[in-house]
Amino acid sequence: MTIEFYKYQGTGNDFVMIDNRSEAFPHDEKLVQKLCDRRYGIGGDGLILIQNFDGVDFEMVYFNADGSQSLCGNGSRCAVSFSKFLGIIDSETRFQTIDGPLEAKINGDIVELKLNDQEYPVKNEDHYFLNNGSPHHIIFVERAEEAPVVKQGRTIRNSVKYSPEGTNVNFVEVKDQHSVYVRTYERGVEDETLSCGTGITASCLAAADKGLMSPIKVTAPGGDLEVKFKNTQNGSFTDIWLIGPALQVFEGRVVL
Repeated sequence: MTIEFYKYQGTGNDFVMIDNRSEAFPHDEKLVQKLCDRRYGIGGDGLILIQNFDGVDFEMVYFNADGSQSLCGNGSRCAVSFSKFLGIIDSETRFQTIDGPLEAKINGDIVELKLNDQEYPVKNEDHYFLNNGSPHHIIFVERAEEAPVVKQGRTIRNSVKYSPEGTNVNFVEVKDQHSVYVRTYERGVEDETLSCGTGITASCLAAADKGLMSPIKVTAPGGDLEVKFKNTQNGSFTDIWLIGPALQVFEGRVVL
């Protein structure tokens, strides 16, 4: 069987995108691993299926490169861009994810994704933790560029504390009251990725505890994003938006 696919990237976080409204593509972990392999497959940090779902415009089914599933912020933004390309949506959408229905807006290459409301991140002695559809261990560092992201991130990701599911690990450098630099060790990819949307959002919410104010400009190795949010009086965040580019890179066909 031959499947048509598209490749998208959101600030360097790249995904294999498949229109699966016909349900021809099987939900197969080994197949996802093969297609996401950068040497023997197409290559990508994850694979995304666009499917039909009652009551919303579409469903985004997201797989990490290892075949596991979670919410993906940049993947969600790329799914919105892809659905616009397919003619499913226009400038606004409501779509289904593993974390429930989400809303988004698209204007050209820029996609604004509204995430679900969140409680304040759990503050520990040397880190914060927040699960916003994906789990994130957040560390504030002086110089993110010098942080041992892969070595330390892999150790934390595989620690007994987060066993057996593991966690993503974000290294955050505060630049000023409205900007941060974020690097991420991503669970499911098992390496540093150029950008992680849910991790960047979680990092900004944790940074609010350090006095940073919305909107927060975010620099990642793969590019720039913005996170907006509102603090509530009952210890939570609402009106959370992840904003940045989502671009089609190429298209092709693969024999399964």
